[in-house]
Amino acid sequence: MIEPTAMVDFRVVGSLPALSPCDRASLLDRSMSANGAEIRETTRRIVDRVCRDGDAALIALAAELDGVSLASLEVPREKCSEALADLPAALRRAMVRAAGKIEMVHRAGLPRGVETVPEVGIRVVRRPDPLRRVGVYAPGGRAAYPSSVLMGAIPARVAGVDEVILCSPPDSTGLPAQSVLAAAAIAGVDRVFAVGGAGAIAALAYGTATIPRVDRIIGPGNAWVAEAKLQVSAVTGIDSPAGPSELLVIADHTVSARVVALEALAQAEHDPMATVVIIALGESVTTAIAAEIAQRIPSQPRESIISAALRDRGALLTADSLRQAIEFANDFAPEHLLLACADPAPIAALSRNAGTVFIGETSSVTYGDYLTGANHVLPTGALARSYSGLSVLDFMRWTTVQSVDRSAAARLADDVSILARAEGLPAHAAAAEMWGGQ
Repeated sequence: MIEPTAMVDFRVVGSLPALSPCDRASLLDRSMSANGAEIRETTRRIVDRVCRDGDAALIALAAELDGVSLASLEVPREKCSEALADLPAALRRAMVRAAGKIEMVHRAGLPRGVETVPEVGIRVVRRPDPLRRVGVYAPGGRAAYPSSVLMGAIPARVAGVDEVILCSPPDSTGLPAQSVLAAAAIAGVDRVFAVGGAGAIAALAYGTATIPRVDRIIGPGNAWVAEAKLQVSAVTGIDSPAGPSELLVIADHTVSARVVALEALAQAEHDPMATVVIIALGESVTTAIAAEIAQRIPSQPRESIISAALRDRGALLTADSLRQAIEFANDFAPEHLLLACADPAPIAALSRNAGTVFIGETSSVTYGDYLTGANHVLPTGALARSYSGLSVLDFMRWTTVQSVDRSAAARLADDVSILARAEGLPAHAAAAEMWGGQ
C-alpha cells in the first residue's frame, strides 16, 4: 500500500475490490446528510420570506448575509457595458473566445421538429418551442464565475429564449463582480440583478415587484442555492439538482502522476465539499499519485479548501483492471470523468453514467470548464444516472400538434369507443362515436 511518508489525508484509501460496504456506500452517497436538515430548514425560511415580503426581503437578506446595503436590486445596463470596457484585454479575449465556442457547440445541438403520419388522415407534429423567460444564476462568494454566465446565457440565446435574466450576489460595492457583469454583456443578458443565494432562486421562481418570474432556473450554486432550486421546482423548471464539484479519474501506468495530481487539485479547490476520487491501476501508480499530491498541497493558495475536500470526500483507490474501474465509475456517476490511460476510447464507450467524459491525459477537465464549448453545468451527486449536462434543450419545451381529418376520424371511432368504454368513460366514447360511419 501507500508509504506513510507519501500519505495524503483522503477520506478513503485502499483497494477498490476490497472496499468495505460502509466505505463504498459513503463514496456513492454524496448527499450532505450531516447538515442537510439544517440547510433545508434555513432555505425554506428564506424562500417563504421572499414569497411573503418580495423586494424588501431581498434587500434585508443582502444586508444580513452579504453585508451589503443595496440601493437597488437591478444593475443598470450601462454597468455591464462599463465592466466589459474596463476588462483586461487578455481576459476579454479569452471570454469572447469561450463565448464563440459555446455558441458553436450549442447551435449544433438545436433540435428540429418531427412530423409523423401514423396513417392516412392523421398528422402528429412534435415542435420545439423556446421558453419565454429564463433565469441564470451565477455564484459568488469565494470566487466570481463569469464562465457560468456564458454557459447559462449563451445556450438560452441560441435556443431563442425571449428574455434572459441573471442573478448574482453583490460584492462590497453592491454589484456583482465586474467579470460577471462583463460576461453578461458578452452573452447578451437582458437584465441583471445583484441578488444571490436561496433568495435569488425564490425571486426568480415566484417573482417580486422588481424581479420577474421565470419559466426555468439554471446555473450552479452552493448547498442553499441547490436546495432552493429543489424547493421551487414544483412551480418552475430547473436544470437539475446540483451540488459541489465532482471528479473521478481513472489512471494507469502510462500517465504522469503530475497530470493526475494537478487535475485532482484543480477540482478540489472549488469547495470543501467537492468530491475527488482517483482510481489507479496498480499500487505503484497509486503511490506515485499520492506522493505528487502530498508534495503539491502545501503550496496551493486554496490549500485549506483542497485539504478539507480530500479529507472529507476524497478517495484514492487501487483497481485490478480498467473494466473494474469503469464499473465503479458507472455506479458512482460522477460529474466529470477523466480517463487518463493508454487506450481510453474503448473504456469511454463503456461509460454510461457521467456528466461529461474527458478522453486522454491531455483532455484536462479545466478545458471543459472554460474553452471547449461544451457546457460545464452538469449533474452531480450521482444524478448523471438520469440527468444530462445543460444544453439548448433545457431552454425549450416540446409542443405536440395533432390533426385528424374526417375520413380518419370515421376509421378511429369504433376502436376509440371500445377503449373508452373499457375504461369506464362513456362520454369519451360518445365524443368518438359522433364521427363514426361518416
